[in-house]
Amino acid sequence: MLGFLLRLLPFWVREPLLIAVGSVLGVRLVYLAVRDHDQGVAGFGVVFLVFTAIRVHAVIRALRARRNPSPTASADGAAVDAAPQPQAQPQPQAQAVTGSRPRPDTPEKEHNAWGQAVAAVAVFGALGAALWVGPRFMPSGDNAPKPASCSGGAHEELPKAYKNTPRPVTGEELCKALNRPDLAELLGTPEETATTVSSTNNTAPLTDGKVAQPEAEVTFDTYTVNVSATYNELSTGQYVKLMKFGDEKDVKTLTVLGRPAVLSSDHTMKLEINLGSGGSGGPVEEGPLARTLSVALDRKDRGGYCDITVWSTSGALPNDSALLNIAEKVLPRIPERPAR
Repeated sequence: MLGFLLRLLPFWVREPLLIAVGSVLGVRLVYLAVRDHDQGVAGFGVVFLVFTAIRVHAVIRALRARRNPSPTASADGAAVDAAPQPQAQPQPQAQAVTGSRPRPDTPEKEHNAWGQAVAAVAVFGALGAALWVGPRFMPSGDNAPKPASCSGGAHEELPKAYKNTPRPVTGEELCKALNRPDLAELLGTPEETATTVSSTNNTAPLTDGKVAQPEAEVTFDTYTVNVSATYNELSTGQYVKLMKFGDEKDVKTLTVLGRPAVLSSDHTMKLEINLGSGGSGGPVEEGPLARTLSVALDRKDRGGYCDITVWSTSGALPNDSALLNIAEKVLPRIPERPAR
């Protein structure tokens, strides 16, 4: 049906339409093929571009033919004028008539052809722009990988430590604050999608369950990010003093969103658990190096801190600017600790 309608259109309307549609679709398909590394889509894009090139060539030939009409008719008229007349019966009037013989009628010029072509190109240009920009605002297809989401823990009963702590954040709230759409971009790997997301409403170790310590974790192919909030009485200044007696490396004090903070490095712990009948798990081993940004829970550093830790199985770490960017996005979602 569409092909029949296209054949009914005049040449100067149909060809610009085909060129506009073919060029838009061809360029769009080639762009998607380069982005997704899909050779099949690239082949379709090349087919559309070749089809468009053929139509452009046809239009150019038609334009040249309109500008330079065929001289066949003029040559025929000149040949008739130059033909010798019989001398036996001179006919001056006939010669005059022959000399003034009218030439074939010139085809009428299509006055609206260019206007129709421009209007058609404009309409299909708008449609092409909609096809180009539409995928950016439309939801992704079913085959696109969907990022992992935070598991619902709204009905989970919180430990007693959370009830005794003023305005504590929960693990689910930390998860929603951390699992941002731009988290991979903040880490320097914008093409990656979160594979695992988790959160817990823990309490700090060695505190007999009296200190709330919620945490959330998001895992990508390259990096893993963990955020925890510890509601103890330890200030960041005191925490820095304790680091001097530990094995933390690359300690650097700074200020983040007006709060005292410290950057440090330490190795994670690797624990293998043997679920076979042969016995218990293996010993605790040293894992890859991790980089942690610890920020006070309030500007006056009354106690408690938020840890943002990044590590990877390969041992590679992002720049410290990535941790600072994550902190600037996550910390505003954590209520400051009120005065006691």
